[in-house]
Amino acid sequence: MKQDVMALWLAARDRRTPIMAKVLAAAVAAYAFSPIDLIPDFVPVLGYLDDLVIVPLGILAAARLVPPALMAEFRAAAAQRMVRPSSPAGLAIVIALWLATTASLLCWLWPRIAP
Repeated sequence: MKQDVMALWLAARDRRTPIMAKVLAAAVAAYAFSPIDLIPDFVPVLGYLDDLVIVPLGILAAARLVPPALMAEFRAAAAQRMVRPSSPAGLAIVIALWLATTASLLCWLWPRIAP
């Protein structure tokens, strides 16, 4: 799985990759490389849902959008590199999602709990 995520990261940065594939590959790679999960692992059952379902489905969808010859090339390059890059953009996206979710919940709950 790590090799496929690295291959998608390479695909997202390559100019030969179609635009839609680039967008999905970049999103999947940024999320997979992010140190923060959308659903924290301490949440029972749901915490591991992203690791077991969301990331593999994202990899599958993005890999299908990249032409097979290019994907084979990216997988070969990923096998040689296997150095995990950091993703500040992925971290920023996940933090923004958490802040937006928290703000939405507060706006929704505030009238209900305020006297």
